Formats: sequence, structure tokens, C-alpha cells
Amino acid sequence: MAARPRGAPSRSPRDPAHQDWLLAQQVKAAHPAAAKAFAAPSVTATPYPLAVTFSAVKVNSGKAAVPVGTTATVHVPYSFTLTATDTDVTAADFLTGVDLYRGSATTPANDLYGDNPATCSITSSTSSSTSVITTETCKGTVDIYPQDELATVDAGAKWHTVAWAVALNGQGSVSNPDMSKVGVAQQTGLAAPALQRASRLTVNASPEPVVKGKTVTIVGSLTRANWDTSKYAGYSTQPVKLQFRKKGSSTYTTLKTVTTSSSGSLKTTYKASVDGYWRYSFAGTSTTPAVSAAGDYVDVK
Repeated sequence: MAARPRGAPSRSPRDPAHQDWLLAQQVKAAHPAAAKAFAAPSVTATPYPLAVTFSAVKVNSGKAAVPVGTTATVHVPYSFTLTATDTDVTAADFLTGVDLYRGSATTPANDLYGDNPATCSITSSTSSSTSVITTETCKGTVDIYPQDELATVDAGAKWHTVAWAVALNGQGSVSNPDMSKVGVAQQTGLAAPALQRASRLTVNASPEPVVKGKTVTIVGSLTRANWDTSKYAGYSTQPVKLQFRKKGSSTYTTLKTVTTSSSGSLKTTYKASVDGYWRYSFAGTSTTPAVSAAGDYVDVK
């Protein structure tokens, strides 16, 4: 499943900078599958290895997982340090960034990238008789469009990070670019966050109010994003904790564990003793984040 071709919404397709970004996506050596998503120009030569290295690559601010719903675009932040030797990193058509990919770096099953290249600031530049070494810090976002780019098979800790740089050296402005004049560098196989199907959990306790010592019925539903249908669907046969917090307390206590039905629904009963809040709490799985329902207050008479 290749990522869909797209660009920054604020830019015109005729914007030269935008065209450079599209060409950079085409020639990234780490991701030939991404190139297939564009109307690529004829390639008559191979890009040369760019003297660029990457370090301190961090995605999602170091958090282990990214919850993704069904429709809203998710912007995953990243940052890294780039070190270039005898390369003009200030050129308008020098582009760099970070992608997330699933599967092999050379033939990814899916590839997620940003609407724009990274924004970088030079932190040091040293010159010698033989070379100029420039270091800069870079940041940007991987922009995930779940309706166009994700399927349920993509959920979980299956992802890797690649940091990349492309020096177009003026070739982005010609109709038939000479790829031998384009430089490419990448570092593949870096750690990436898991992509999780966003979860929702509801609760309703009744009757309200209830007589002390009588039974309260607590119902609810656990659902999660289905990236195949772009809808939320019930999460079946999952253990969910029934919890209670007394009025005036800030702590929930687990009373029992309830298993969701085939449709993700929950239902159980408990005897009422004091005023307080009832809720369900789900610990999460590798593909689905933890979630707790907002407490439902019941007055005990």
C-alpha cells in the first residue's frame, strides 16, 4: 500500500519549491515505492551518494506510540541533527526530512512522510584546507492521513524510521533532470513509534439516583478505529476494569474485570453503598491505546 501523493495544502502545484519536494520524494534511494506514487520523470542515471550523516533522530518526542483515528490528520513531530561535508545545505533545493516505513527499506509495504521537508538551522560550520563541515538541527512532521494511507494491517510496532537528504543541484527546475547530478543520503532502520488504532470507551450507570444497597447496572462500549472502513467498531473479548471513585476522593478503585462482547459492549452490576463515580478502564494492547471512560456519577439515597 503506497502512500498517496500529496503536497502542502498552502502551496500551488506550480510552486517551484513544491515541485522540488515532489522530485525529492521520487529520488529518495530508501523508498522506491514512494516514487511510484508520482508521475516520475524519465530517469537516465543514478544519483550520487551525498556526504551527509544523521544523528539524534527522535520521532514523536520519544513517545512509544501514536494513536490515529479514522479521519483527522495526525502530525507526528520529529527532530534530528544533520552533518554535511562539502554540501551546500543552504541551497533552496537541498531537502531533508524523516519518513516512517513498514517492511523493507528498499520495498516498503507502506511509507508515511511529511507534507513539507524539515526546517533546519545551522549550529556550526568548520572549514579546513580540504573540506567544509556543516552541522544543523532539523525538525518537521510526518503527516498521516488515515483514510488514504492506513489499513488495519498497519497497526502495531511494525514501523521503522528513515532520515534522508536530497540535493537536487538545480535539476528540479528542468523538464528532464539528470539524476547523476542529484545527491541522495539516507539512514534506514531507525526506531519508530507504534501506530495504534485510536480507542473510545463509554459508561452509563443506572438508576440515578439509587437506593442504598440496591443494584446499579453499568453498561458501556469499547470501540477502536477501523482503518479499512474509516469508522469506529467494537473491540471484542477484551478485559476491561470496572472502577469506582467515592464522592470527595480522587482515586478510582477496581471492583471487577468485565469482558467485552463480540460487538464491544459491556454490562455488569454492583451494589450501591455511597455516592460516587462509576467508570470502565481499558489497559490497551499493542495495536490499541489504553483508555478510561469519564466517570458517571450516581447519587445514593
